[in-house]
Amino acid sequence: MRYIFRLFFLTLIALFYVASSYAQHQTEKYLKRVDIIENNIDRYFLVKDKGLYLENIGKHEKPYSYLWPLCALIQAANESEALGSKQAMKPVISAIDRYYTTASPSPSYQSYISKSSRFYDDNQWIAIAYLDAYSRTRDSIYLTKAKEIYQWLLTGYDEELGGGLYWKEDEKTSKNTCSNGPNVLVSLQLYKVTKQKKYLDTAMLVYNWTNKVLRSPEGIFYDAISIKNSKIDSATYTYNTGTMLQANVILYQITKDKKYLDEAKFIAGNAQKHFYSNNKLGDHYWFNVVLMRGYLELFEVEKDPLRLSFLINEGERIWVEERDDNDLLGKQKNKSLIMQASMLEYYARLAQLKLTKL
Repeated sequence: MRYIFRLFFLTLIALFYVASSYAQHQTEKYLKRVDIIENNIDRYFLVKDKGLYLENIGKHEKPYSYLWPLCALIQAANESEALGSKQAMKPVISAIDRYYTTASPSPSYQSYISKSSRFYDDNQWIAIAYLDAYSRTRDSIYLTKAKEIYQWLLTGYDEELGGGLYWKEDEKTSKNTCSNGPNVLVSLQLYKVTKQKKYLDTAMLVYNWTNKVLRSPEGIFYDAISIKNSKIDSATYTYNTGTMLQANVILYQITKDKKYLDEAKFIAGNAQKHFYSNNKLGDHYWFNVVLMRGYLELFEVEKDPLRLSFLINEGERIWVEERDDNDLLGKQKNKSLIMQASMLEYYARLAQLKLTKL
């Protein structure tokens, strides 16, 4: 009996070390990829003497990037700093500051460095990244900026079609999931930090409208509704479902109401069936990493690694099949900043996972 117990004990120890070794190997693999992508962004996309970034390698519509790719890059930089990279956010913030405008009705970020349109979703992505950075660093500048963005976002809400936020400030033609789902997240994050009821009220107002108007019976979210004729644009993109998946998990964390967790599980199960086909997701990496954020939020509650397996497999597929000789990622000929930034975030988030089995 003593021999059997000792053998069992030694087996457990061996399994622990094998699992730990496996997890360490996975982390090191992702960290290496993060380093490669960061170096490529600095090499190919950062215009060092201007402190700005290129949109892509090749022909440019504008001399420098639009704001949207920087929305992806700032979140990726935050995840890189979470891994220990020092001041990864600093050059990106300096670039984003060039898009800042104090135009009426309140300050926010425009889509280009010269006078241009303002998009509600662009500003929401920045606020989300800044609130994540605040939670990690407690640097008050991030919270201040997020609150400022929130104030401008409120100007995008009205009761047309029963509520919801528009997509674009100067062309109020549609209300989109991409400008409402992330608004819920901004509001929920501000509530978690401040405990001020007004933020939770905003979150619930927008959450309820988005579910009522843009949610399919399967929990997959449609793209938009037209102001002109109330027609639903039934296109489905991973990021729209991702924000609402994440919102439901956070609402469960705040309220402990199981209906939100049940909804998150329902969305997660159907989203994989809907979007993951022939062992791959769609071609837009950034859409997919926003979906990943929702699954990772759910993982923090469920602790079920099987939920993440298709996302992990997708990360491997892209690295093997869609990487060129310069380690630049994407299927398009002219490699883009947003695709590099998206996969930087993707691998940085995987590197932070503490899994012994994937």
